Amino acid sequence: MRAEIGLLIIGSEILLGKRQDRHFPRSREQLLERGYDVAYCLIVPDRWELLLSQLCWAFAAEIPFFSFGGLGATPDDLTRACAAAATGRSLSRHPEADAIIRRRFGAEAEPIRIRMADLPEGAALIPNPINEIPGFSVAGGYFFPGFPQMAEPMSQWVLERYFPPRATQAEGRVLLDAVRESDLVLWMEDFCRAHPDLEFSSLPSFRDGHSRIELGIRGPAAALEPAWPTLLEALRGRGLKLEILLAPRRP
Repeated sequence: MRAEIGLLIIGSEILLGKRQDRHFPRSREQLLERGYDVAYCLIVPDRWELLLSQLCWAFAAEIPFFSFGGLGATPDDLTRACAAAATGRSLSRHPEADAIIRRRFGAEAEPIRIRMADLPEGAALIPNPINEIPGFSVAGGYFFPGFPQMAEPMSQWVLERYFPPRATQAEGRVLLDAVRESDLVLWMEDFCRAHPDLEFSSLPSFRDGHSRIELGIRGPAAALEPAWPTLLEALRGRGLKLEILLAPRRP
């Protein structure tokens, strides 16, 4: 099974340009540090039908995912209820979350803040070291507040608790000059068939009136180590001018 985690970033303000997303770059860094890849990244507005459909898709994909945003108590905070609906669970008062919020806010917990203790039935809490209001996990989804300064230590806690470090992926990249991508497609297909355990990428660009291609391969070191010289030999055998941008490091 691939070591990867999906990202779901919730907030109409991001899509409207009122806020800049900070969850993706930091989450990607956190995941890579522990040997995990980002499986996908979705930005979803605070709209019931869209959020529910994307959460249903994320749960059905059976890839663990991190969700950021929508855990407050205002009308546009729909994540808790949508997560319950997407998993076929009731939204009910979590006794431990209830106690935390009441201890934190006292009499001011009622009638609004206490709503944040309403979670999908059977959810486990994720501690929040900033303001104590917890996030939660359910059915392989991990839900964090939209504030990056809160979400970051919470997601780090989840990674350290539930996701053991994995071996990092090896990678190699070369730059080909004055070549058309279409001239290499059949060879690319043959190469991919011969090395199914590797991810292959081809990124064309243009400079000084001619095309360039950055080719990359990425995957387990054991699979990439024999494939790398094969790739270089095949390209040089075609008389192509290449520059090695990143050579795989030996483990």
